[in-house]
Amino acid sequence: MLLLGVLASQAFISGFSVDYLVVGAGGGGGGGHGGGGGAGGFRTSFGTSGGNSSAESALTLAIETNYSIVIGAGGTGGTDYDSAGINVRGTSGENSVFSTITSDGGGGGGGGDTATTYASGLNGGSGGGGAGHTGSGAPGGAASSAQGSSGGTGTTVVGYNPGGGGGASANGGSASGTGPAGNGGAGLASTITGSSISYAGGGGGGARIGTTAGTGGTGGGGAGSQTINVQGTNGTVNTGGGGGGGSGGAPSPPFPLGGNGGSGVVIIRYPDTLTISVGAGLTSNTPPAAGGFKVTTFSAGDDDISFS
Repeated sequence: MLLLGVLASQAFISGFSVDYLVVGAGGGGGGGHGGGGGAGGFRTSFGTSGGNSSAESALTLAIETNYSIVIGAGGTGGTDYDSAGINVRGTSGENSVFSTITSDGGGGGGGGDTATTYASGLNGGSGGGGAGHTGSGAPGGAASSAQGSSGGTGTTVVGYNPGGGGGASANGGSASGTGPAGNGGAGLASTITGSSISYAGGGGGGARIGTTAGTGGTGGGGAGSQTINVQGTNGTVNTGGGGGGGSGGAPSPPFPLGGNGGSGVVIIRYPDTLTISVGAGLTSNTPPAAGGFKVTTFSAGDDDISFS
């Protein structure tokens, strides 16, 4: 009977269930008249997932097996005028990964100019906001399926206000010609750590002089700038929030930069009978167990983990 009990225990822990929250890094805000950066993708098995979709399935893992963790770095804010006289987009954030789960980085915000190559927001976990000040429209970027929401549209009429970046639960706001710029889309709250914390808010669009910048979405989105030579607000680290867009309206460059996107995060929840081993390339924190579970938060790096 004792042997059967040991074998049953080993069979149980060799195929155990792990819940997760995986948030990609936020995109950077665009340069002058810049759209807000899109939030990183939001995938979870513990509550509502990105784009207000259903919770995904928990992962079934095995002991003494390596599983990869990657924490994405935030995208950089768009520059002021480049050598061609164009305000450049923000770059997209990097993906975050836990085993087979990948959350896409948020799309960079569009940079305002007269060349449509740079005007639109980029696609991503959530899409970046479209820029203002363009002759043929400034659409927001699209979101990855079941990870986030689309970026808002910039206006083409006088005022040239950009759209906000998309968030995990809501599209970025679209701008009007006379203002304000679009707000960043709202993120989503998760209780996987035992507390309710919001992640993946979109960045607000930057303002033309005389109008109002967009606010950052709840969940770490940065506000847009409405002051010349003041950078858009960075997305909050380890939330996947998008960076705020840069302002516009100065008679000559330099226009300010867009804000940088916030880095991503991976959080896992697993039975407290297990011990986790974390590779040296990762930064992590595991508070005391509660309610039969341990929760480990990974805030930086790229390495493997295993369980025993």
